[in-house]
Amino acid sequence: MLLAVICGLLIMSLLTFMFFASIIGAASAGSGSKTVLPREGVLDLDMSKIVLAEQSSEGDFSSMSFSKEGQPSIVGLHDAIEALKTAADDPSVKYVFLRPDGLAAGMATVQEFRGALSDFRASGKPVIAYTESPSTGSYYLASVADKVFMTADHGSNSMLLGLSGRLIFLKDLLDKLGVNVQLIRHGKYKSAGEMYVRSSASPENLEQTQVMISSIWKSFSGQICESRGFSEEKFNSLIDNLELNLPEDFKDAGLVDALYTRDSLLAKLCDLAVVSDVKDLHLVPFADYVSVKTAALKAAGRDEIAIIYADGNIIDGNSTDNVAGDRFARVIDKVRKEEKVKAVVLRVNSPGGSVLASSKIKDALDALGKEKPLVASYGDYAASGGYWISNGCEKIYTNPATLTGSIGVFGMIPDFSKTAKDIAHVGVTSVKSNAHSDMFSLTRPFDKAELDYMQASIEDIYTRFINLVAEGRSLPVEKVDEIAQGRVWTGADALEIGLVDEIGTLNDAIAYAASLAGFEDGAYAVAAYPKPLTMMEQIMKMIGQKSEPDELSILSGTPFASVAPAVRDVLESRPARVMARMDYNIEIQ
Repeated sequence: MLLAVICGLLIMSLLTFMFFASIIGAASAGSGSKTVLPREGVLDLDMSKIVLAEQSSEGDFSSMSFSKEGQPSIVGLHDAIEALKTAADDPSVKYVFLRPDGLAAGMATVQEFRGALSDFRASGKPVIAYTESPSTGSYYLASVADKVFMTADHGSNSMLLGLSGRLIFLKDLLDKLGVNVQLIRHGKYKSAGEMYVRSSASPENLEQTQVMISSIWKSFSGQICESRGFSEEKFNSLIDNLELNLPEDFKDAGLVDALYTRDSLLAKLCDLAVVSDVKDLHLVPFADYVSVKTAALKAAGRDEIAIIYADGNIIDGNSTDNVAGDRFARVIDKVRKEEKVKAVVLRVNSPGGSVLASSKIKDALDALGKEKPLVASYGDYAASGGYWISNGCEKIYTNPATLTGSIGVFGMIPDFSKTAKDIAHVGVTSVKSNAHSDMFSLTRPFDKAELDYMQASIEDIYTRFINLVAEGRSLPVEKVDEIAQGRVWTGADALEIGLVDEIGTLNDAIAYAASLAGFEDGAYAVAAYPKPLTMMEQIMKMIGQKSEPDELSILSGTPFASVAPAVRDVLESRPARVMARMDYNIEIQ
């Protein structure tokens, strides 16, 4: 029996090694294969086949599919914009065929990418958009095109209804489960954690959310109306009165230029490409074009503008996921010591997170800023901890739809004593050496002294936060306190109150950093930090990870799916961790 077990283990080990070796070999071969573009064609920008992210990825091995369709390509926003700039001057590209359906990205990301498409049009080449099921986000992107076409077939679903958000509150449910969430915070608008302690939105939370939604919608609808040539009053009337339902409604209202069946659309695309047959219509996948053209733009040995991507939640430790404080501080130090790097753009796309990690990152950035020009560019979020780390940069660029500010602090400690006693019928007896040794045991509520202890810590960190902002933005502390209080602002509103310097893109920030470094136009390379994990690194990471079930996967596909990330973040937090974070993420669809 022992010999049989040993032989079985050896055989399984050999088979496992061969399996992973074959996958690694295939991945290496795939990553090393050269994509060949046709001599001329139409740039096919199908948003259902790409994911616009902060950085391009070699490929996510953990989500690899062996199906025929495969997974969407992960394309970095900067790479995508650079590819469009190249395509504008590329004689082999006749026009861009934009298919916006399936778009899923942050609002500021979509806004910045739409601007790049507008710049492409300015080169004299057209953008042709085609939609079957227009949503708010997909139509916003499509509206930049010279011509917007729509399917003539009925049965498509129109979701062009404006913007909305849902605030979900769990107090009544937690009460039934016997869970008492103790929330300690500073800032009347600091709504992070409110979902656990209230049954409905506080007036302050409702106010800031309404102002935020209205500001973003004003920015989106204004650009749509400017592109399509009609008033915002007319556009809002069409939406409010549910007049956009059938394809003919869109055509009659002037939101699309023509209706086509699949065959008639292909004939139209051939006409625009000046080819007589569909087989001569070469549609070049956008991800392929990006991979080929961005590789050609990279130049070794040149002086660099570094982009440091602070993308994700700010967490403690050394994880390669999110913005881990210790690891990220080392990355910043590496950039500071790199002689080829002459200026730095800090690209922030973070709703915040750990105060301790934010402090470590801020210290490293302050040291870098003393030696090299440091400019900030904001993506979808630069809030709370994301604003903490970046407010001291020489200049801050933001998109109108960026969510920023949220200058506030909170701590959240659940108490499961009623759950244990009344639900699970479990008795808990605490044995301790000192009066408050079991303060963070989660098996009893805080007493007044403990609440005061936690509140003092929160107040101390909030005071430090507003003083950092006052110093970084050259504002009086009283003014910062007035606009802080945990309130979330859009980029457009943040500009008016002095939290940012200019509405602009990542490329605008790069150009400004280059001017500070004394570069002439184009006399530098752009390098990204931290470097994305290679396919091999992703495989090794996956092998080393434990596979654990996700209890919150039950929420997938339900109206409460958006709650899962927030709940997961709380469950994974160690007791009494003090946070500087927004309480939600927003994605436009």
